[in-house]
Amino acid sequence: MAAQTGKWTEDDIGDQTGRTVLITGANSGLGLRTAQVLASKGAKILLGCRSAERGEQALRSVAAVAKDHQPELVRLDLADLESVRQAAGSVRELTGNALDVLVNNAGLMASPRGVTKDGFELQFGTNHLGHAALTWLLMPALRGGADARVVTVSSVAASGAQLDLADPNFERRRYNPAAAYGQSKLANQVFALELDRRLRAANVPVRSVAAHPGYTATGLGSAMARSYSNPVLSKVIALGNRAGEVLLAQNVRMGALPQLYAATSPRANGGDYIGPGGVGGLRGHPAVVRPLGRALDHETGSGLWELTAKLTGVTPDPA
Repeated sequence: MAAQTGKWTEDDIGDQTGRTVLITGANSGLGLRTAQVLASKGAKILLGCRSAERGEQALRSVAAVAKDHQPELVRLDLADLESVRQAAGSVRELTGNALDVLVNNAGLMASPRGVTKDGFELQFGTNHLGHAALTWLLMPALRGGADARVVTVSSVAASGAQLDLADPNFERRRYNPAAAYGQSKLANQVFALELDRRLRAANVPVRSVAAHPGYTATGLGSAMARSYSNPVLSKVIALGNRAGEVLLAQNVRMGALPQLYAATSPRANGGDYIGPGGVGGLRGHPAVVRPLGRALDHETGSGLWELTAKLTGVTPDPA
């Protein structure tokens, strides 16, 4: 059941002057749109990007609409924990330990089997472990922010997923790209809610909000199709993605609204899950939707929190 927020749009975003926002995966799609909108509202934008070339292109795009502050590029490869540590250090230095919003937006979708630099299943390692480590490492800066928020982007793909804490890297299970993607996005949702519980328990004035874009034509589907070495399979996937985007998907402008609402609205509370309010959560204006039962389960949240600390070697914050 969705709690409607009205037909909330970018026009409802208040002045963001004085706020500093780090957005991962800000070189394209939802991340780039979020960066452009918040820059146009006065925020100082830090673009977390893996590719220097694509990051520079995004930097120019955001700079063209920036209201007050020029954006800056932060080199960040979420599939490399050393890169995550270096990026967190750069952000803390750039912001003087005062970061107002972290948008954990970047993600891989249904990619062929692969591993991160640290040996983790690629999607779980990038979409969840990299973001969780970044969040913990940036918590001192978020404590120094004003009305600070962590926005973690999940997906409707989490709804049918299983989170196997005993085998998160598919070492014993047969690998399935869609199952691995769903697990990683469920982990995003579980982590966001567990973070909210721990922030509240520690009386830390930072909100942890989860969001999802519904079914949005972001280019992730096309990238997924290109990643397969089988040319026939690639064409089938690409055609399916194209048909779905034509018939069902909403555009990036609409798809970015849930995370923009989570990042800016005074009505977005810690522990909220924001997604499109239309049928099936696939499209529509932002609404507060019910998180999955597995994400609400305290035992699952605690288990993922502890496993993430063990795998990343990063000390959780709040402890």
